[in-house]
Amino acid sequence: MTDPADSISTTAPMISMRNVDKHFGSLHVLRDINLEVPRGQVVIVVGPSGSGKSTLCRTINRLETIDSGEIAVDGVTLPAEGKALAKLRADVGMVFQQFNLFAHKTILENVMMAPVKVRRIDKTKARARALELLDRVGIANQADKYPAQLSGGQQQRVAIARALAMDPKVMLFDEPTSALDPEMVSEVLDVMVQLARDGMTMLVVTHEMGFARRAGNRVLFMADGQIVEDTEPESFFTAPKSDRARDFLGKILSH
Repeated sequence: MTDPADSISTTAPMISMRNVDKHFGSLHVLRDINLEVPRGQVVIVVGPSGSGKSTLCRTINRLETIDSGEIAVDGVTLPAEGKALAKLRADVGMVFQQFNLFAHKTILENVMMAPVKVRRIDKTKARARALELLDRVGIANQADKYPAQLSGGQQQRVAIARALAMDPKVMLFDEPTSALDPEMVSEVLDVMVQLARDGMTMLVVTHEMGFARRAGNRVLFMADGQIVEDTEPESFFTAPKSDRARDFLGKILSH
C-alpha cells in the first residue's frame, strides 16, 4: 500500500501560494497572491523596487510570516514553527543578496556545516560532497581559504554550493547578484543557468533581464504587492500586456 505522503509529493506543485496577504504596518506588501510552481520550473520574479518581490520570496520558507492565506512546499503546508519548520526549511535552499558566510570558517567548512549539523551527515561524506559542489560552482581550488580572501562573485558561488549541500527540493534566490561588481555577475549567473538546466526548481528575484530570458520558464511581474503578469519570458519581453510592465521594461532595458 502506498503512503499518502508519496502521492502528494509526486502530484503537488513544488511551491503553492493561495490567497496570501502580508502587511508591514499599514503597508500592504502582498495582496492576494496565488501562485503554483511545478517541480523543475524556473520562475523569475521582476518588478520595481517595493513591489513585494523579496517579501514573496522570503515567505516561502517563512523568513517572513504571512497574515492570511496558505503556502505549501512539495504538498506540505508551511508549519508555524518548531522542528517541522526547521525540517521544511532544510528542503528549501536560499541564496541572499549578501553572502552570509561564516568569516571564521574556511570555504569547505562553510559548505559542510549544515549537512553535518542539520542532516546529521557523516563528516567524511559531507566533506566529499562539499568538494564536489565547490567543483561544480568552479571554486574547488579555494576550499581552504576564508571568505575574506575571495571575491564577491566567488563568495556568492560558495553560498550557492552551501545551499545545494542540503540537497534541497527547491532553491530561492533573492537578488543574488545585486551586491556584486558588474564583472562578477556573469560568473554567478552561469552557475544558476546550469542549475536550471539540471532541473532544479527555482524562484529567482532579479533585475538581470538577460538571465530571465536565458533561464526562465516563466516571468512574474509584480507591482504594488500583486502579480500583474505571469507569462513566458519571450511574451513578457516582446509583448507585455500591462502599462506597468511596459513602463518598467522601458526604464530597465534602456540602461
